[in-house]
Formats: sequence, structure tokens, C-alpha cells
Amino acid sequence: MNELLERIFSLSDLNDMIDHISNGLKKPVILESDHFFLLAYNSYYVDHFDKANQQTIFSKKCPLNIFERFVETGIIDQLKTIPTPFRINEMKEIGLNQRVVVSAKYKDMIMGYIWVQEIEENLTEEEMEFLYEVSFHVGKTIYKKNKLKQQKEEEIERFFRKAINHGFRNEKELRWEASQLNIVLPSIYSIMVVNAVNAEEELVEELKETIKSYLNLKDNTSHVLINQSNIVMIIGCYSLKYSPTAAGLQIVENLLTNFDEKRYSNIYIGIGNEYQDISLLSSSYEEALEVVEIADQIGTQENVPYEYEKLGIFRYLDVIRDKNKRGNYQNKSLVILQRKDQESQTELLKTLEYFLVNNCKLKPTAEQMFIHPNTLNYRIRQITELTNIDFSDFNQKCQLYLDLMLLKGQRR
Repeated sequence: MNELLERIFSLSDLNDMIDHISNGLKKPVILESDHFFLLAYNSYYVDHFDKANQQTIFSKKCPLNIFERFVETGIIDQLKTIPTPFRINEMKEIGLNQRVVVSAKYKDMIMGYIWVQEIEENLTEEEMEFLYEVSFHVGKTIYKKNKLKQQKEEEIERFFRKAINHGFRNEKELRWEASQLNIVLPSIYSIMVVNAVNAEEELVEELKETIKSYLNLKDNTSHVLINQSNIVMIIGCYSLKYSPTAAGLQIVENLLTNFDEKRYSNIYIGIGNEYQDISLLSSSYEEALEVVEIADQIGTQENVPYEYEKLGIFRYLDVIRDKNKRGNYQNKSLVILQRKDQESQTELLKTLEYFLVNNCKLKPTAEQMFIHPNTLNYRIRQITELTNIDFSDFNQKCQLYLDLMLLKGQRR
């Protein structure tokens, strides 16, 4: 294999390299970028590509269902931590035959992934070593190719950072600069902001890259950048038939499903309104920020909607807080329940919050709190006995919920 290795080391084109690797190993080979975009592929026998390979080739990227399966099974984490080639077992449910994968690196940076489908016979130890050695040359070649691309991406990031921070005088100026950078502006878009609370810069950058991977697997024209401590996503669609907000909510679901609580203390997420007018990028960004700031003030996003248009009374918390301060207002019922919780280690305030969120319905409240309906009934009885709360009074319930949210911020 030394002769083949020397031949590949003399090549500078990724397609030529993958052709030589595939023909040398007599197996299908696919090269993906670090964001799982297809870079090159070849098969010694065309009909040997499995269903997973075919989907990747047709869509020019790793299909979302396969990527999500890799996340669930820990393969994505292995790709980032295992330096040498390793074997992935067959997964019939996603059409994936057994294969070997190795990270293509340059100076400890992962530039992409080389996937070799094992047909009939497994790779030998010599072939695994060959794959490991050749991976560095592939990684270096991807790095050189990416350098120009990275400069372009940095220019695009600067453009969108300027746009969300009111940097353009008018829409004409914005569109002119976009055309100079060959940026295809979306037909409809919304801004999504993710704030990783108290996360170090390295973790924020890592979270940004994870989000990029999700966005790259969607059929949208989207961009990700870091603005101060926030990860900002411009989630755009080419067609008005699609909803950027729906795409954003899907990203939220993926993030929270695979969220590592040990590494991040918390994350707050906000999604601004959808707009077709590109000059309103800053408006959608400020709306998303408002959602994040409200969650931050309360200390949790629990029961706070992600979408700005669904914030409702949360939008007025600042105004109400200021009015309460000026009048030294305190909700006496909540003071009583707070004291009871402190003295008896009860959860009456939390129970009240969930009861109000669920429109004072017992079954959904008990289910959300993971408690027996009898336990919930007992707590509600305690609340009514200790206070003068009347759950049939709509105005009182609205006031209670607002005061509860403000109290959570104070307790924090």
C-alpha cells in the first residue's frame, strides 16, 4: 500500500484522491466535510453503494434522519474524539451497511470524514493504517480549499452582523452590498437567537458549529454568526411556501433533545417574527433578543414561549415590575405561599404556576408535574385555605401569573 500512498500524496484534487482510495481498497468511499456535506465519492463497483450512500450522493449532504441517528447513538461524539479509523456496525433501519470512518485532520482540526463501506470483507490492519495515514493529506487539502471559503464566510458574517445592528442606511444599500458578496437573500426569514448562559467562548463556538450542522441539513438559505454572547441564526427560505419559524422550532427540538446539561448550565432561545422585507432583519433580531432577555430575567425558559409573537403578557413584565417598585406592591397570597414553601419544604408556588399555565385543569397539570391527581388536589386545597385566591376570577388569575413570573426573577 506504500506505492498507493505515495501516489495519493502527489495529488492535489480531492476527487482524484477518493478515486485512488476507492480503487485501491476496492470499496465504496465517500468524503464529507466537517459539516457533513458531500465533497467527493467513488465506488469500485457502482452497485455497491448502500441506501445511505445513495441518499448522501443524491442530496449532496448527509440526510437528516441518518445524522440524527448518529447523534442518538453517540457516533457524532466519536467522530470528534476518536483519532484513528473505527468501525460502525450495520444499521438496517437507515439503510446503512457496516463501514469504517476516519476523521480527516489538519493540525488537530477536523476538516472532514472519510467513510469506507466494507463490502464482503473487512478492512485489514494494513488497510486501516493506510486509511489513517492518507487521512492527514486529505485533511490538509480540505484545509487549503476551505481557507478561501472561510474568508468568504467571514465577509458574509460581517454583512449580517451589520444588518442586524442597524448598519445599513436603507434597503438599497443593504441589497447592493449583498450583491457584491454574491449573497442570495431569502424570500422570507426570521431570526433565532440562542444564548448559552455562562458558557465559555469555546463552548459557544462548539454550540454554533452544532447548530450549523442542523441548518446545513435543512433546505433553507440560512446563516449562523456570533454577536456578543449570542448565537444568531438567520433562518431563511427561498419559497414563501415554507416557514422559517417552523424550521427554527425543529432546530430547538433537536438542540434540546441532545442538550448536554453537564457542559452548559442552561440555554435561552428566542425566535423573532417572520418577514419578507429584508430591511427588517434588525427588527426580527431585536424581537428574538427580547424573548431571551425575558427568560434570563425569570431565570428559566420553562413556560416562556420561544416565538416573540406568542409572548403575550410576558412583553409587559418590565413595565409591571417598575410600577410595582414605585408602589412597593407585593402580592400577599404569593408571600404567604412562599413562606409556607420555605417552612415546610412544599412546592405550592410551583404548583400554582403549573395550575395557572394549564388553565386550572387538574389532569394536564398533574401530568406536567409528574404527580398523582390526588396530590395535586391536596396542594390546591392547601393554597385556597392559606390564601384568598379565587380560581374562578379571571382577572385575579392573570395578576397571579404575572406576579409569579416577577417573583421568580426576584428569587433568582
